[in-house]
Amino acid sequence: MGKNCIIIHGSPDNSKDDTYDKHWMPWIKKELELRDIKTVVPRMPEPSKPVYEIYKKEFEKNLIDEDTILIGHSRGCAFLVRWLGDSKQKVKKLILVAPYKVVVEKNKFKEEFSNFKIDKSIKECVQEIVIFTSDNEEVAGKESVNIYHKALGGKIIELKGRGHYTFGDMGTEEFPELLNEIIK
Repeated sequence: MGKNCIIIHGSPDNSKDDTYDKHWMPWIKKELELRDIKTVVPRMPEPSKPVYEIYKKEFEKNLIDEDTILIGHSRGCAFLVRWLGDSKQKVKKLILVAPYKVVVEKNKFKEEFSNFKIDKSIKECVQEIVIFTSDNEEVAGKESVNIYHKALGGKIIELKGRGHYTFGDMGTEEFPELLNEIIK
């Protein structure tokens, strides 16, 4: 297909709960690679204490071009949106899964990481924007979806009973709705 996909994980509440390469990410990576879509899920440095410039350095080690599909989960969405605004890189798709921008807990790292103005010109650099949320997502998550959608537009897909799209909330690693949005 000539596409590549980069998935950026979220930032856990503490360093003992590293969200790298779990939930639906291993399943989607396997499914995409079966379809010849090169997929990477880079481990972002110290995800419980995210720092934008450090994430940026790690992220930019990957091939990113007009055929790239970027997928973020939770606070990983904030990174991708901020990076696209800074870089003006053209990409094929931006998919935000349970995006977070609002900070509810006292965490200076997450506050600084998420404290940026969304560059509305991202809409001109991305061919398609999709936002996944759930009917039982937390209030701050719903508020974050509204913030991103208001600034960027795109399609919102609300699924039932998926919570924050973690394994614990979903009860499965499989995420066929995401797969469908990537390959269509």
